[in-house]
Amino acid sequence: MSTAPPSVTPPAEPRRKALPRGRQLLAVVLGAIVVAAVLKPVTFNRYDELFGETLFVGLMLLFAFSAAGAWRQRWLPRRAAQFAAVTLAAVVSPLIVQLVTFRGDFAAFAASRHHVIGYVLIAVVATLIGTMFAAVALRGERARAQALQFALERETLERQAADARLALLTAQIQPHFLLNTLANVQELVESGSPQAVPVFRSLIEYLRACMPRLQQPDATLADEERLVRAYLEVMHMRMPDRLAFSVDIPAELRALRFPPMALLTLVENAVRHGIDPACDGGRIEVGAGRTDAQTIRLWVADTGVGLSPHAPEGQGLANLKARLRVFFGEAARVELSEQAAGGVRADIRVPVGAGAAA
Repeated sequence: MSTAPPSVTPPAEPRRKALPRGRQLLAVVLGAIVVAAVLKPVTFNRYDELFGETLFVGLMLLFAFSAAGAWRQRWLPRRAAQFAAVTLAAVVSPLIVQLVTFRGDFAAFAASRHHVIGYVLIAVVATLIGTMFAAVALRGERARAQALQFALERETLERQAADARLALLTAQIQPHFLLNTLANVQELVESGSPQAVPVFRSLIEYLRACMPRLQQPDATLADEERLVRAYLEVMHMRMPDRLAFSVDIPAELRALRFPPMALLTLVENAVRHGIDPACDGGRIEVGAGRTDAQTIRLWVADTGVGLSPHAPEGQGLANLKARLRVFFGEAARVELSEQAAGGVRADIRVPVGAGAAA
């Protein structure tokens, strides 16, 4: 039964800081220098007075804009709250400067015509500049939010594609494994071997125990160890005098997330291409360990007939490499080598953090 792909959840809006950033403060200082120079010819104030006043007003506008953006309330849209805060700051902050000049005497301020004109001029300029600043800042925030949404959607689609590819590769391997195992049972039945019934019984128990794990999305190396051990026990019953094996996975690595049947692919290859063709059979050793702080190594070593120099890479091995790359990333490796005493050693190397269980 097919299922619809999960919908992309919009990214949560990041919590905004009430205090402005350093670049914004620097922009206010530079803006105050320019505005004070522009207003100097049309006022009676000294340049330092104009600079101080415009700097104070600019800082008030900036802090009002930042505080309104960080204010968590539902009755007014955030953008509207920021525009209202900027407008209020543009009106109030120049008045504060004038009242400080007149030591709080509002009547004296109102009686000074050129101070009132200066206040109105500063308030109008502050309102215009503050509104423009708010519009530009909000447009930049909207562009960053859209870029974040696009990046999230792309990451989600890439993850869905990787999951679909991994599921497809796993589905291709399962029939290969099951058909090979059933073919082994068929050979025993046709040859009239007394091992046919116990092997068939063990195979049924094996499938009953392991089939639920084949589709398990969060399989671990512990699950893979049980699968490999059960498979080797079935193979050992089929040829008890020709196959010996050991499986040794350290306890600290068993929680590692691992694609289902990946290690089993190498074990099956060792039986089919190493032990079966050998006249005297052989031994298979399965193990795992850390090579360094960043890499985990798993291996399957057999004492069978060894590598054929002209044999092409099988579909199972190609599938395994593709699955490991999808699951662990491009750092995953599968390496085959001849053993000095005969046989083949297959090593899987994967990065530590990529498959760690949550």
